[in-house]
Amino acid sequence: MSEKDTISIQLVREALLQSCAPGAATEEVLNKVGIDPALLETTDARVPATAYARLWRLLARRGDDEFFGMDPRKLKSGSLEFLCRCSMVQPSLAAGLTSGLSFLSLMLERMPAQLVRQQSLAEIVLLEDEDPRRAFTYFTYWMIVHGVACWLAGRRIPILAIELRCPAPDFCDDYRVMFSENLRFDRPRTRMIFSADCLDLPIKRSPEELKRFLAHAPANILVKYRDPESLASRIKHDLRQLPAEHWPETEALAQQLCMSASTLRRRLAEEGQTYQGLKDSVRKELAIVWLAEPAISFAEIATRLGFADASSFYKAFRKWSGSNPGHYRSLILNEAS
Repeated sequence: MSEKDTISIQLVREALLQSCAPGAATEEVLNKVGIDPALLETTDARVPATAYARLWRLLARRGDDEFFGMDPRKLKSGSLEFLCRCSMVQPSLAAGLTSGLSFLSLMLERMPAQLVRQQSLAEIVLLEDEDPRRAFTYFTYWMIVHGVACWLAGRRIPILAIELRCPAPDFCDDYRVMFSENLRFDRPRTRMIFSADCLDLPIKRSPEELKRFLAHAPANILVKYRDPESLASRIKHDLRQLPAEHWPETEALAQQLCMSASTLRRRLAEEGQTYQGLKDSVRKELAIVWLAEPAISFAEIATRLGFADASSFYKAFRKWSGSNPGHYRSLILNEAS
């Protein structure tokens, strides 16, 4: 099943792992939230995001833990609300995130975190001193932090990269949709990297807005699953297979897809996309991957992406990410001072 607004059954299994006894207890919980227990026996099943959100809320309520029992200390019911309340009174997203991370660091024993600003880039770093946690634990933490940050800012905050100390799990598709195409595993540190420009955004949230946000949480922080059969997804997939200099123009692409150029523009618009935007998105994805490889020069990356010179690539990357390529590379390679 490849529907919009769905979550992999793999994430359902992960949520149940430490917070619900197997057997009849699991079946009772799944039936209560509208998920067929038989789906646990399949590998590629998907469930509605709303059902997954109901499961999250039910498990949190029953275990009095909004973190699925994944830390020695419980993130007791009401923690998400308190996190929002202590963050929303701050003047800026930087102050709000600092306040929220301090709260989570007090509540969770094994996941202390800090916000670090590195010129045009920012990172949230988990300060761990034990063995890596499983990927689901990290991504649940990022889901809470990033979801609250986006609500505080009143806009989605693009993630440039997420690095994790753990090995890659068997399933990553949902995580790439929820957070970033650029997920890197078996890294020295666990961190989320984004543009520092976001930190200056003002926080203007009212008690009424908080009440509405909490009423729909966590469904409203589960990013909608993008249909891989959508026209935009198909086009991006095809662009990734070709050198940038061979990317077709709009007319040629429309002809390949057996439609007119106007139909192509209309169908992409219905998905909230443009062809130029899709090309920029793929260029950004590829640039971020290649910048993590020190052997590939900026000039070579520019050529691979179809830019006339490195200067043009610099300008484009700064427009996409709010950072210049050199600073991004130094940070991702742990060379930034």
